[in-house]
Amino acid sequence: MAKKMIRPIRTETEYDEALEQIEQYFENEPKPGTPEADRFDLLALIVEDYERKRWSIDPPGTIEAIRYRMETGGYTQADLGRLLGSRQRASDILSRKRALTMRMAWKLHREWNIPAEALIAPPQTRARKSVA
Repeated sequence: MAKKMIRPIRTETEYDEALEQIEQYFENEPKPGTPEADRFDLLALIVEDYERKRWSIDPPGTIEAIRYRMETGGYTQADLGRLLGSRQRASDILSRKRALTMRMAWKLHREWNIPAEALIAPPQTRARKSVA
């Protein structure tokens, strides 16, 4: 079977075709450094690019990231309070009454390994109704 030239994926049909081509490599994994391995890598890149554009997933908001880390790390609100300076401050942060400072974001990133991008994202705003 002749190999098709690799090019950007623009349609669902092209996406399906690229997936079929990639599936062939799962049964016979190419050796690194070979033209077949390079082809597999390129196919994987264009599929990933298409999926990211087509079905993008927004990163979590700051509070969601903190709550997720608390849940997965077994941290309590009291633990958050100790890290940020007080239980009340932790409560205010989690209830969105107070914004994180850069110092708090740095501590959460350094101590709890929360990605900095999630901690310094601009606040999510609600869509305003336009007045006509």
